[in-house]
Formats: sequence, structure tokens, C-alpha cells
Amino acid sequence: MKRISIITMLLAMCILLNSCGVMFGGSKYNGTITVKDHPNAEIYVNGKKLGNGTATSLFPRNKELTVEVRESGCETKTQTFNKAFRTGNFILSVASWGLVGLGVDLGTGACYKPDHKSNPGVKKESTKDFTFTVDGPTCTK
Repeated sequence: MKRISIITMLLAMCILLNSCGVMFGGSKYNGTITVKDHPNAEIYVNGKKLGNGTATSLFPRNKELTVEVRESGCETKTQTFNKAFRTGNFILSVASWGLVGLGVDLGTGACYKPDHKSNPGVKKESTKDFTFTVDGPTCTK
């Protein structure tokens, strides 16, 4: 009887607990966007205005980040930041949680991160915090 209780408890933990990717990064990350040399430029992410000069928000890991920078008298600048696969967390999820971990990581998007290795405009501060530096718009002034 004790053996059945332990097995039941372990199965319940596997179902109720998340995978490695969700536990050690989540399905969203904190992103701080800074416009280089344009402190008054308006920052739009995926069509939504976030602020001027610098903006911080939560972004889903499973989507690319499209940043649009606008300033009066200047040409609008758009920059896309790609996502990359979080290989280490994915391997840990599959090894420790099996198909449940695989499903949770893929379903929540926790198996992705901003591509900070191939894009110098992205800086990884921690697993959950990234800084994006966007070139300012071209001005005719």
C-alpha cells in the first residue's frame, strides 16, 4: 500500500509540476528596449506603443520581436529580433520530464529565447532578462 501511495504521489508531481524550461525561464522574459542616440523616439513592439527612448515589458519567448522606432522629422526604423532554441533546457526537460516536459516546453514557448549570440543588439542579462539596443531612425534635420 505504501508503494502505491509513493507512485501516485510521484505521478501527481509529474503532472502538476512544470518542465525545466518553464521553471528556469518561463514562457515570457523581461525585455528592455533602448533606442541609441534618440531619447525621445517612440518605441512600438508588434504594433503596440511601449514608451519613448527606453521601454520595458514582458514578451513571449516563442515569438520574434519586431521593434518600430518613430520620431517626428525622421524616417521610421524597424528592426526584428529573432528567437533561438534553448537547447540546454530542452535536453534537461526531455531527460527529466520525458514527453510531458517536451510538450510543456513546446506548448508554452519556454524552449525559445531571444537570439543574443548572433545579434549584437541583444544582450542577455540573465535567463529571464534581455536588453535590446535599436539603432535610431534616420533624420533629415
